[in-house]
Formats: sequence, structure tokens, C-alpha cells
Amino acid sequence: MSLFARSFLLIALLIVTAVLASFQVYRVYEREPRSKELAQQTVSVVNLTRAALVSADPFRRRQLLVDLNESEGLRIFPATASEKLEPLPDDALFGRVAERVRGALGPETRFAYARDGEEGFWVSFWIEVDEFWVMLPRERFETTFGLEWVGWGAGLLAIALAGAWLIASNLARSLGALERAAGRLGRGEAHQPLAAEGPRELRTLASAFNRMASDLESIERERAMVLAGISHDLRTPLSRLRLALEMSGADSAAAEGMSADIEEIDKVIGQFLDYARGDSETRAATDLEEILDEVEAHYGRLGKRIVRTRGNPPRVPAARLSLRRAIANLVDNALHHAGEPVEIETRRDGAHAIIEVRDRGPGIPPGEAERLKRPFTRLDDARSGRGGAGLGLAIVERVARAHRGTLDLLPRQGGGLVARLVLRG
Repeated sequence: MSLFARSFLLIALLIVTAVLASFQVYRVYEREPRSKELAQQTVSVVNLTRAALVSADPFRRRQLLVDLNESEGLRIFPATASEKLEPLPDDALFGRVAERVRGALGPETRFAYARDGEEGFWVSFWIEVDEFWVMLPRERFETTFGLEWVGWGAGLLAIALAGAWLIASNLARSLGALERAAGRLGRGEAHQPLAAEGPRELRTLASAFNRMASDLESIERERAMVLAGISHDLRTPLSRLRLALEMSGADSAAAEGMSADIEEIDKVIGQFLDYARGDSETRAATDLEEILDEVEAHYGRLGKRIVRTRGNPPRVPAARLSLRRAIANLVDNALHHAGEPVEIETRRDGAHAIIEVRDRGPGIPPGEAERLKRPFTRLDDARSGRGGAGLGLAIVERVARAHRGTLDLLPRQGGGLVARLVLRG
């Protein structure tokens, strides 16, 4: 679950809980004045009914009861021995009303929730030695909420949820910007300073991240300058050595060996320069098959056998020279450790482009694949040996990350290695 969804749900849950708790508190504090008002109404009805019955002409009492029932909704019956009574429910409001009414009318007052199956709030009273029941409509004791309350409640809840959405979205937006900036920094892209805005904690976090990114860029620039400077300075004496070797008149076997050593050193220096150069090239939609045609033509001129399998990969935004250098590093790695032929296959995976460089060499143990992607790292067994400074795969990994892609070193069925470069469209 995302931070936005979690924050929104937590804030919404808090708001709904607060509303329900407020409603419950209102019910509790409203119960006392409401029970007092209902008790006063009940006592007044009973006293008025008793007074009306006592003062009315005995021959007109029946008509009086009919009038009270029609005008006030009251039902009055004499108590009988055969009547069936249902006690009041276990409700705090009914309990408080009954307590107050009994205190006003006397301890002999009885109450019922239903009499002979007719529901209502039944209260007994006495006229001399005769006991009567008066029934008040139960609706007087029920809290009714009209449609306007439902509308107001829905509106309040909608406003509260909208506020929760704004709070959560602002927080998620700031952290999302930080996440994207961290991703760009991890891919080696130029850092775009984060805006220091919002709450104090987020401003502090953005400022700290900007300082960290600036420090990392400074360190990277200094390291690149050192590598480039050293590599450039070494190529001058190498050129003099090559020239001196050609003019030395040494026997062919020794000259070939020393020339191979000079070429190996020059290749290592080239790796240093490629690694120091980084990936600052502008990206544009690129046809990968054109780049692979150039790579195949280059190795064809060198007399190396490359087997191509075309799979119509999609055009992806890429830095052309950097990507060509990365593919060439994979081919060089395969040629150096496995020999010819080297197989290259391209294919499409949705919007992603996949380039696989395969060989039939000794392969890489599964546990060593990730370690070999780090700079200046070499394997100590069959794929080690002369050649390179351990920067070839590190350069490919850097290019892959700069293109929002991945480099996977996988064992090949039947023996060998599959170097899979995935570029996201």
C-alpha cells in the first residue's frame, strides 16, 4: 500500500472515528436534559388526565377519553388482573425517565413497554382506590433525524474526506519528488534541486538531500578528473614505448609480446577513460538494430565472428555512443573469456527492448554476478586472467541504470554466459 493511500485511510478513519465519538458524546450529554423534559411531559399528562377524569361528569368520561386519544394520542385504560405487561427495555433514557416520573408521582407508579400487545410508554396512576394506565406514544421517546441531518452529515463527511485527501496528497507529493530525485541520482543523471517547501521537516529533508546530491556530484567529478588525468598522462609514455619498440630491432617474438602488453595497457587506459567519461550524452529515440549493425561491422573488420538474431526491438530513448560502448564491452568480454562466435539477439518485451550477448565460455557462478558489476572487480577463476581493469561490466551497469534499465548476468543452458541488457521504453 502506498504512503498516500495509507495516510488517506488513517486520516479518514480518524475523522470518522471522531465524528462517531462526537455523536456518542452528544447522545450521552443530551440524555439528561431530554429525560428531564420527557419526565415533565409525562407527569403533566398523568396529572392532567387524572384531574380531567376526577372533575368530569361520570357520564361524559367515555367521550373525554375518546377526545384525548384523538387529539393527544393518549390511551387510557383501567388496570385489570388479567392484563399482560411487557417491562421497559434496558435503556438508559427509559430508566432516567421512569426514575424521575416515579419520584414525582409516587413509588407505587408502574411502567410498561406494552400492555396486552399494544406498545407504547405506559404509566399507571391512581384515582382513589382505582388504578389506571395512560399510554404515551413511543415516538416521543425516539430520536428522529430528518433528511436534512443526513444531508448535513454527508456534506460534513465529504468535506472531512476532501481535507484528508489534500493532506495525504501534499505529503505523498513531496516524498514522491524525493523518490524520483533519488532514482535520478542513482541512475547517474544530473541532479535537479528539490524545492524546499511545505512543513519544516520536509523542507529540512529536501535541503539535506540537495546537499548530499551536491556533495556526491562533487566527489564524482573529482574522481572522474583524477581517472581521466592519469589515463591521459599514461598514454603519452605508451606511445613513446610503442615507437621505441618499433625502432629497437628486437626479435619478432619479443617484439610481439611487448606490443601485446602495450596494447593491453592501452585497453585498460581506455576503460578508465570510458568510466571517467560517465554518461552525459543527450538521449534521443534510437534504433538499436542500427547500433548493432555498427558493432557487427566493427568486429567484422577485426575478423571476429558475430552471429546476429534480429527481433525488431522498439525504439527507446538512448545515448547512442554510451549504449554502443556498453554493447562493445559485453562483446569484448565474451570474446576475451569465451572466444568466437559471440551471439547477439534483440527482442521486444512490451515497451522494453532486450539485448542479449551470449557465449560458450566457462560462465560466472550465480553468487558472483552482482559482485562483478562493481568497479575494479574481477573473477579469480576461469573468467579472470589478462585483460581489463575490472571496469567493463561496471561501465555497462552504469549505462543500463542511466537508461532506467538493468544488466543481468545469467548462466546459459548448455554452458556459457548470457549478458542481458534491458532498456525501458
